[in-house]
Amino acid sequence: MFAILSEILKKNHIDSFAPLPLRDCKVIKPYLLEREGIADGTVFIMAVPYYTHACDAPDRNLSAYAVSRDYHLFFQILYATVLSQLRTAFPNAKFVAFTDHSPIDEIHAAASAGLGVIGKNGLILTPKYGSYVFLGEIVTDAIIPCEIGEIKTCEGCMACKRVCPANIVKSDCLSALTQKKGTLSLEEQEKILHLGSVWGCDLCQAACPHNQRALREGTIYSPIPFFTEQVLPHLTSEALNAMTEAEFTSRAYSWRGKQTIARNLGLMEKGEPTC
Repeated sequence: MFAILSEILKKNHIDSFAPLPLRDCKVIKPYLLEREGIADGTVFIMAVPYYTHACDAPDRNLSAYAVSRDYHLFFQILYATVLSQLRTAFPNAKFVAFTDHSPIDEIHAAASAGLGVIGKNGLILTPKYGSYVFLGEIVTDAIIPCEIGEIKTCEGCMACKRVCPANIVKSDCLSALTQKKGTLSLEEQEKILHLGSVWGCDLCQAACPHNQRALREGTIYSPIPFFTEQVLPHLTSEALNAMTEAEFTSRAYSWRGKQTIARNLGLMEKGEPTC
């Protein structure tokens, strides 16, 4: 089973994945497994790289993960293909796939499977792509021989902590602030202006030596076509207003609605807080 899945994933340009026993994972949403009738089995955890050359744009005003279309669309397409092939090959086994809304702690699983180490910012740091990866997993009730590894953490240089505004001044996370609905206080507006991002924050990732090395060596860039197509590293009010409903829905920030990101864009384009 693992050999077949490996072949399928590699054809989709995914080269960072590994199996681990479901019983050794931290199950945080058991109902997601219960409704599929899976009590034991195997998890195939994967790290999907998303950083592209478009993310290097000097005027990028979006978190790197939001430069391309919403990654949930990528996983929908991937899983439709992968699950169909697995179910055909193994008709007596159950398969279900997740990303984000997962029954397991994905960071813990990725570290346990040996995909990387856990950084001080809580992100998985892979050797090849750094922390610029999305995690996803396929769960089956089939028992595949595999072992859980030792969970390792980064060397603790604290570069990510030193650069994080939330740690420096004990403020709210700036990424969360860009996603906050409603009217922002003057202080909150000033924080967003200082950040220079209308959606998300990558300061801790940019400061990480693992990511800097991957960027310097060129391994950080995703080979997956989905993340290089329809990229938009610098969003403007004009571009936002010109989007059709389908185009807007395909973006990672669409779940919050247009008003929130339009507010941030207006603030950034004005260049000063509004009263």
